Amino acid sequence: MDNDALKQAFITLHPKITKEVNPDSIIDVLLSRKIISEADYCNLRRSLDSINRWRDLFSLLYRSTHSETFIILREVLLDECPQLVDEIDEQVASQSFQPQQPYLDLTKDGKLLCPVYNSSSARAKRTIFSAKSACTLSHFIM
Repeated sequence: MDNDALKQAFITLHPKITKEVNPDSIIDVLLSRKIISEADYCNLRRSLDSINRWRDLFSLLYRSTHSETFIILREVLLDECPQLVDEIDEQVASQSFQPQQPYLDLTKDGKLLCPVYNSSSARAKRTIFSAKSACTLSHFIM
């Protein structure tokens, strides 16, 4: 799984994670996997309630430059809360399969300007269509 896609899923499910999962064992594993530093670990342990510990942890993780931060967090949560990982995976899947809208624009006189790909050169050129051909084109694109 892609770390950036997982990060977006964690951002979406952040409120649910902070309420349902105890962060202590997660923090321990992240320290052992060198995702957080010893100083970060000590700072996280100072928070008395779990919601604030999660908030502090997520603040660290969202800024992390480690290439596998959220991949490892997902692995750790798989042991702690597998049903939550199912939701995370669903979020990632829904993000990666969103249909792309074609780039359409209008000229100054209101005609449709649309990229058309030449299959032999794989280059796009912008072509002007009338309103009638635009309706036909939209059926072709969909």
